[in-house]
Amino acid sequence: MSGLPLRSAVTWDRSDPRAARRAIRSGGYTGYTAGIAPGYVQANICILPRAWTEDFLLYCQRNSKPCPLIARSDPGDPRLPTLAEDLDIRTDVPRYHIFRDGEFVEEVTDISRFWRDDLVTFALGCSFSFEEAMLEAGLRLKFLERNSVAGVYLTNIETVPAGPFCGPLLVTMRAFKPADAIRAIQITSRFPNVHGAPVHIGNPASIGVDLAKRYQNVGDGEVAEDELPVFWACGLTPQLAVKNAKPSFCITHAASSMLMTDLRNASLAVL
Repeated sequence: MSGLPLRSAVTWDRSDPRAARRAIRSGGYTGYTAGIAPGYVQANICILPRAWTEDFLLYCQRNSKPCPLIARSDPGDPRLPTLAEDLDIRTDVPRYHIFRDGEFVEEVTDISRFWRDDLVTFALGCSFSFEEAMLEAGLRLKFLERNSVAGVYLTNIETVPAGPFCGPLLVTMRAFKPADAIRAIQITSRFPNVHGAPVHIGNPASIGVDLAKRYQNVGDGEVAEDELPVFWACGLTPQLAVKNAKPSFCITHAASSMLMTDLRNASLAVL
């Protein structure tokens, strides 16, 4: 996957999360969500049968950097009212991934036919929120200029297990000149609910990363000679934990195709 799969069949207001959800719900948009509804929180999604949710909740609590929980639904309820009044998790994510027994089996744009009374939705914070704060501070994110997203990488850092959920940490990488890297650390430290401060700076090999090998080929991994690679915990990490846990059924968002909420990014900042 390279660049943004911007597929839009209708015209809509890209600054409004409600308009974005309506476009997605109607099938009018199935692409990446970076840059859409600026100022509003976007969320990673993991949907599991109720029998698996307590272990997954514990996994999130033990690994709050890659899994910062911002909302959890009641069993069988497709709504997440703390995130938006009109939200329907069955239709409002651009692309979903379906897993059976831990294996990816299908990508779809609507999960209504898969919905069950025992399903519970977990919404986890996304780094798109702190990227906006970086841009407002004057930091350059070159991958956005290329209509892409931050590169995603598999590390050799293990997350803390909870029940059957376990696995390595995934990270996103953004490259900065040293002074800007310091500023990026300061900015993201204010957003613990959307991954917070970086987990590593500098030599990628120290955390088992090869910049030429992006996870699922997601994003942009360019680092200029005068730049440092800076790595943040990634919200795709739970998908690896799901693969290891092998629940009979699970639904997640597709990479960088997030749930858009009515929460303001500023509401997640810690002053």
